[in-house]
Amino acid sequence: MRNMTETVKQLIIINILFFIGTLLVSGPAYQYLALFFPENPAFKAWQPITYMFMHGGFMHIFFNMFALYSFGSALELFWGSKKFLFFYISCGLGSALVHAGVNYYHFQEGLNTLLSNGFSKAEIVQLLNEGKIDTRWQELLTVSQFQNFTSAYIGTAVGASGAIYGIIVAFAFMFPNAELALMFVPIPIKAKYFVPGLVLVDLYLGISGKSIFGGGGIAHFAHVGGALFGFLIMWYWKKNQFNSNRWN
Repeated sequence: MRNMTETVKQLIIINILFFIGTLLVSGPAYQYLALFFPENPAFKAWQPITYMFMHGGFMHIFFNMFALYSFGSALELFWGSKKFLFFYISCGLGSALVHAGVNYYHFQEGLNTLLSNGFSKAEIVQLLNEGKIDTRWQELLTVSQFQNFTSAYIGTAVGASGAIYGIIVAFAFMFPNAELALMFVPIPIKAKYFVPGLVLVDLYLGISGKSIFGGGGIAHFAHVGGALFGFLIMWYWKKNQFNSNRWN
């Protein structure tokens, strides 16, 4: 097995510590450290950083940390710790930015419809802050609009997935012919095909509101955001020939 690099090891330890802490004080931990909608009173300035160290369950953190170990160690060996950490945090922040932007669009779409039908923003926000809704909203918004509108304001995002998607994109950028396989579909596929396909599936699921495994709660646009920022950073570095020596 590939040796785990130092920064990857430290990131995994921090994530595990956050996860254990969350198990002990789940309510307060999510309230202060998960990523809320910027207009929600629960939003705090540190949440775009802390959310990426929070996870919603054992399988969530397991898959993220397994991917961080599998792909991150190879990148850190090639880049060095400073460049790797900069890239990881940047992709996590980019993921939060795209996620918040999509939520803002969904919230404004629903809000504008309600405002045009005589509701006031103060009244709407007060109800949402109390965890309530006005049933008349459901008569004015489609099912998907209503779900997107309420979940955008009330919902939270947690997990390192956005940063991990950036890491996976960088891996495909640097090792395009490396063969990868899904855990449950062990058919080797080159990274240059596997990773774009994975991102496109997330984009489709985000737009359609569907889920492969049923249920919801997966921030698909956060995944896409991390991948997008990972691609943009890699493209910029390649164009300007950034190398590891600049970060030592």
